[in-house]
Amino acid sequence: MSVSTVAADQSVCAPLPVLGRDVTVPLVTGGEVTYAALDYAASAPALQRVWDDVAAYAPYYGSVHRGAGYLSQLSTDLFENARATVAEFLGCRAGDQVVFTRSTTDSLNLLARAIPADCRVFVFETEHHASLLPWRDAQVTYLNAPRTPEQAVSTLERALADREPHGPALVCVTGASNVTGELWPVRELAAAAHAHGARIVLDAAQLAPHHPVSVTDLDVDWVAFSGHKLYAPFGSGVLAGRSDWLREAEPYLAGGGASRRVTRRTDGGVDVEWHDSAARHEAGSPNVIGAYAVASACKALTETGFDTLVAREQHLIRTVRDGLAGVPEVKVLSLFGDDAPRVGVISFVVEGWNSSHFAAALSAEYGIGVRDGLFCAHPLVRTLLGSDPQTQGECGAPEAAPGEKSLNAIRVSFGAGTPDEHVERFVTAVRELVRDGAKWQYRTEDGRCVPAV
Repeated sequence: MSVSTVAADQSVCAPLPVLGRDVTVPLVTGGEVTYAALDYAASAPALQRVWDDVAAYAPYYGSVHRGAGYLSQLSTDLFENARATVAEFLGCRAGDQVVFTRSTTDSLNLLARAIPADCRVFVFETEHHASLLPWRDAQVTYLNAPRTPEQAVSTLERALADREPHGPALVCVTGASNVTGELWPVRELAAAAHAHGARIVLDAAQLAPHHPVSVTDLDVDWVAFSGHKLYAPFGSGVLAGRSDWLREAEPYLAGGGASRRVTRRTDGGVDVEWHDSAARHEAGSPNVIGAYAVASACKALTETGFDTLVAREQHLIRTVRDGLAGVPEVKVLSLFGDDAPRVGVISFVVEGWNSSHFAAALSAEYGIGVRDGLFCAHPLVRTLLGSDPQTQGECGAPEAAPGEKSLNAIRVSFGAGTPDEHVERFVTAVRELVRDGAKWQYRTEDGRCVPAV
């Protein structure tokens, strides 16, 4: 389906129903307006269908794996069926494991605990902190930000070829940047990793809500994503992929569910036999509702069809980018250039504006929610802004007062539930703020720019 078809056939490409679509918020200038949620890259609103599925299951809530009662058995079936649904959504291979976690961050920390002791990890400085920071016990090589997809592949190839000794290695890479929205050459990076005897894990937190992700087609070893970016509620995530390192590692958490058998020794200690399945890393009572919600979201996106979702999102991306291009004071941040394929995540700075001030005005005067700061990707944002990537700064917090120079950026992001009106209102608001300035006075409070009372 082409972009022109999207514009012509809104009945086919209407936004998916999400929670909060009719919420109104007050404006400092008076009155109320329907809230325009344009911070999907942080947390996407839950699909109405997902919420309805969870509500329908709630009366049947029961413990899993350890109960003989009907509700316990029902919940166990639902939990394991959710695992199968996620495996199908991700195109997992026979023998792959799907481990339910709390988030992408939790998933990658789990994998970091499971890698061999002598494993080398290769990660680009462009990663979200969830991908950049978990490898504290490993020998890590941080790679400079590439300026083309081809440079990303060649940079990785050189780094892998130069490693000594030639032991186990893991590459961690994002599928779509949480700062620029640009798609990374995952399949090519996977091929480069495997050609040099390394494995690869894909951070699909920003990719999975927007594009199909197949472990098999992309030939990655693992994939991680979060439910709250995939139109499910907070508190659930997934790590899926090869079972060998996960099966051989000590459990991520020690406790009930992870253990198959525990016996006392004659010396007073205990011997433990751990599960070989995903349960090995799912100790404790699992988040059954979270897993079910993730599976429901996977089904909803699959049934809607990613061709339709991608086509509509490209229409929204074009609306925003064309609108921002008409404002000379706006600079859109990019690694790979204007023509790079991307998802609905766009970051920018505005000449003469502190980023927090601009974001605060969008919210208070137009009812538009965006994100400002460094987006938990400090080295990347610093690089894109032309400053020292090592400069310190708090995640998401501005460092300057209204009107002062800011080394932070503004991010607008959207997806399957975004109406055209929201992105059109955003473009209009940007033009008006740049042209006329803010209508209200703002002050800094606890590191945030807020309307002055």
